[in-house]
Amino acid sequence: MRINEDFRIGVFGKLTNSYALTAIGSSENFHRQKLFYMLYFLLILYSIIESELGDIIPVCHCSICGSRIVGRMTAGNCRGLLVPSTTTDQELMHLRNSLPDSVKVQSINERLSALGNVIACNDYVALVHPDIERETEEIIADVLGVEVFRQTIAGNVLVGSYCALSNQGALVHPKTTISEQDELSSLLQVPLIAGSVNRGSDVVGAGIIVNDWIASLRGLIQQL
Repeated sequence: MRINEDFRIGVFGKLTNSYALTAIGSSENFHRQKLFYMLYFLLILYSIIESELGDIIPVCHCSICGSRIVGRMTAGNCRGLLVPSTTTDQELMHLRNSLPDSVKVQSINERLSALGNVIACNDYVALVHPDIERETEEIIADVLGVEVFRQTIAGNVLVGSYCALSNQGALVHPKTTISEQDELSSLLQVPLIAGSVNRGSDVVGAGIIVNDWIASLRGLIQQL
């Protein structure tokens, strides 16, 4: 069976050095067959991450703002998890009960609410959309314990979509110039390369999840 190419792991999952998130839930708006494939994909994603990481870090099966796109709605590292202000009380409680006590879960009232698209971070540095709110920038620095830089990648403001970042290195948009790669590498203090995922997709943040041990499941299981 082949899973639709749109089902990208970085959209439906989040991975850090202290926890992982995978999506749960369903939507009445989905066509029945598409919904079947979606739920099948999410089941596989959860089972693989659980089998690979469950003995090392907690794996939280969750929704954010009633949505399955938990990777695009959140940003986080080993110290914290940032979620939109529209995250429900039940979702916040589930996250706080599931993640380590050392991880602070914080909701943010930010106009650019798909936080995973506008923030790329590791345990030391965060790149953010140039137009993100000043208060949001301060919360990112405080909760995640990182230095924050307003940045673009290959001319794109959605830095979280076009960068996959860990403490060990980074993958960025394939059209990032050599000079910009050098600048970003110096800023992030990690080695950096430009490339693509999922057979040529330049949206690398949506196609891969990473921490310091795993660059996980690129192009997740095209055939089962």
